Order: sequence, then C-alpha cells, then structure tokens
Amino acid sequence: MRFLRSCLLPGVLSLAVTQSSFAQSASTQASAGQPVLLISIDGLRPADVLDAQQRGLHLPNLQAFLKQGSYAHDVRGVLPTLTYPSHTTLITGVSPNLHGIGSNLTFDPTNKNQQGWDWYASDIHVPTLWDAAHAAGLSTANVHWPVSVGAQVDWNLPQIWRTGLPDDRKLLAALSTPGLLPSLEKDLGPYADGIDESLAGDQNRTRFAIHLLETRKPQFMTAYVTALDTEQHATGPDTPTSRKTLEGIDVLIGDLVAAAQRVHPDGIVAIVSDHGFAPVKQDINFYSPFIKAGLVTVKDGAITDWQAAVWNDGGSAAIVLKDPNDTAVKAKVAALLKKLQDDPRYEIDHVLDHDQLVAQGGTGLASWFVLLKIGYELGVTSDAPLPASGHFLGMHGYDPATPEMRSTFLIEGPGIPAGKNLGSIDMRDIAPTLAKLMGASLPQAQGRALPSLTAATK
Repeated sequence: MRFLRSCLLPGVLSLAVTQSSFAQSASTQASAGQPVLLISIDGLRPADVLDAQQRGLHLPNLQAFLKQGSYAHDVRGVLPTLTYPSHTTLITGVSPNLHGIGSNLTFDPTNKNQQGWDWYASDIHVPTLWDAAHAAGLSTANVHWPVSVGAQVDWNLPQIWRTGLPDDRKLLAALSTPGLLPSLEKDLGPYADGIDESLAGDQNRTRFAIHLLETRKPQFMTAYVTALDTEQHATGPDTPTSRKTLEGIDVLIGDLVAAAQRVHPDGIVAIVSDHGFAPVKQDINFYSPFIKAGLVTVKDGAITDWQAAVWNDGGSAAIVLKDPNDTAVKAKVAALLKKLQDDPRYEIDHVLDHDQLVAQGGTGLASWFVLLKIGYELGVTSDAPLPASGHFLGMHGYDPATPEMRSTFLIEGPGIPAGKNLGSIDMRDIAPTLAKLMGASLPQAQGRALPSLTAATK
C-alpha cells in the first residue's frame, strides 16, 4: 500500500418516531441477519492460501476456511488494482468511476497536498457497508480500513498519517470516535502509528480490534492488516521474508476469528484482499516525456504548471488533461502516447481511452489510462535513466484481468457452505453478499449477492 509515498511527481428525510419505537425497529431489523467481521489482508494472493502446502507456507488459520467455509478461486478487481480504490469497492460494491476513489493518492499534479492520500470517507460517492449496517439498525466498528476517516462508524479507528512524528498520534485520536482511543490505550497501551505498516503494527492493531470486539460487540466490523503488502513491495512476492510475514499474519487471523466466534457464535467472518502482486524488473520514467513535450512545466524540481498530468498507479498511470476540451493538447498527448507505446523501452502493454476506461470502471477524471507490462513499474523521479532499477521489488496496479492481480475471498460461519469453491468472482459481488448476510441492503451495488452464500437469507 505504501508505494506512492516517495513519489516526487505523482501524479431529508425526517423520521418522526419515538426513541422506544426506533429501538424496537432497529432490534427487529438487526435480528434479521448475522453479525459480520470483514478482515482485509493487503496484497494476499489467492494461490498463497489455496496452494499453501505446495508453496511451503504454514497457514492453518487461513486454510481452515477452505474446509469450514467457502472460497473464491480468485477475485477480479478494479482499475487501478491499488489499495484505496479496491477497498472502497470492497465496502460499496461499485467500481471507482462510481464510488469516486480513483487512486491511492488524491489527484494533485503540483504536489501541493504533500503526498495526501484519499483518507476521507466523505469522498465516497455512494453508501458503504457501514452506512447499510446503520440503516439496518446494526452497530459498527472499524480498525484501520482505508478511506475511513469520518465514516459513519460507531467505534472508529480510521487509517491516517502525515509524517510519522508524534503529532500523528494526536491527529488519529482527534479523528477517531471521541474518547475511544484513550479508553482503549488505557487498557492496551499505545496504539500503533498510522504510518507503521510492519507486522508489529498489525499485531498491535489486532489486539485493539479484538478488544473492540469483546467490549463493544459490534454487529458489523472491518479490520485491515498491511504488513504483507509492505514486505512484498520491499522484497518481492514469495520471498522468504514475505512468506514469514504472511505466516505471522495467519496467527493474527486465528486470534481474530476466535474472538469473533466467542462474541458472536452465529456470526460470519470474511477474509478479503485488494489485489495480487508481481515481481518488478525495472522502473519506467514516464514523467520525462511529458516534460520534454512541454505538457508539464518543472522549475527547481517542482511542477509549476501542467497541461497533462501523469497520475502514478504503480503498474499503470492515469493521464489527466487540465482542459479535456482543449483539442490541440488532446491531439498532442494522443500522439505522445502513441509514440511511447511504439517504443519498446516504455514496456506499455496497452492504453485505454476515456470511454474504454470508464466502461471498465476506472476514474472518469482521466482521458487515457496506460497499463504497463507485468514486471515494470512507473518510476518516481523525472530525471531517472530509462530503464532504471526498480525502486521496489514487488508491485501491483496492473490490468485486473491478469492472473497476477487477482485477489482473495474466504468466508465461513453458520449457513455458509463448507468446502465450496465459488470459482472466479467479481470484487463488486462481495459487498452486496455481506450486506444480505447481515440483513442490510446495498441497492446501488453493481455486483450481485452470491446466491450460493445467501440462499438461506430472507
């Protein structure tokens, strides 16, 4: 999830009801479904669970889902295959062009936002599972889920950071549910810094998630662990350290599942991931051609003006025009992209125009979307040679149709078929499925509730 932090050029209705009648209605609605705990493991590849023994991985808690519950062979994600757009699809059931989270970083062509990420739930344009749960009268909790600052969550520990300095802890406390973090820290000690994406950080936040489960007993809860993604960026997927990290996360999954089953014996636990991973061979400097073409103006290493911006998505890039109606600039950019596509040094797999991008669910802000070949990533500086050594050894952001980018879905609990392979599913199917299981509704979802999991749900 962290790969863009170092980029230099990143791209009323009034309800007149009494309190007692509302409580009675909420209780009736809440009893219609099952409690749900939704856990995300950033960057978990489906084969790491399905073929754990063959890969030499010891993952007893994740593999238990294969026998005790149901699982997808793989999940096809969204454009781009990045953490924030994907997690917002997982919580809404719609593609980025509808939910509004088009990348990890906000679109900031002159970098005035100081590498600001899309932290704020107010930027999500459609209802979330948290909203749906509230509408069904269910209590909610969250630990570290992306795009959760200000979300409608009863007990919210959102994900946000700025510098990693002590002021970040004050920021997180201020943006969490009032009084929640100090109350939890009184019992558990200091909460992990938002920018801490290590296994130790995941272990810390898992303790807080378990305590929230046991003391607040939320009926819908989201929890997110990130160390696998961090390690795979740093050393590549399927390396000894990535394997060790995943095995450490498996222990945390066992602890979370056990806590959820103690608190809600009738509850559902779902495990998801946001994207797959691929090893990186080389960086591709995509900024320099735009600067040389006069489409981006740079002074003293900073962008001072732009006509076309490169919005870095790791294994891909959105190309955004300052004025999409400027036909001269549009023609100039189209010609440049054709030139780059024909140059084998740029390792471009294919380019989508605006209509093709939106049809595939990508952000409508972009006029083009460039997808690199697997194994190549966008560089983070404008003066790097072409090609250059990869600044990371693992990356995502590639075409969601590729096997390497497929993600994970595991689910178990009363009523969930045991040992059932759901085949290949669409990421947009997950949110409406979970909504139906907990007796809630997401009518705007583009996906469908999976009938083999929800057949017994009224």
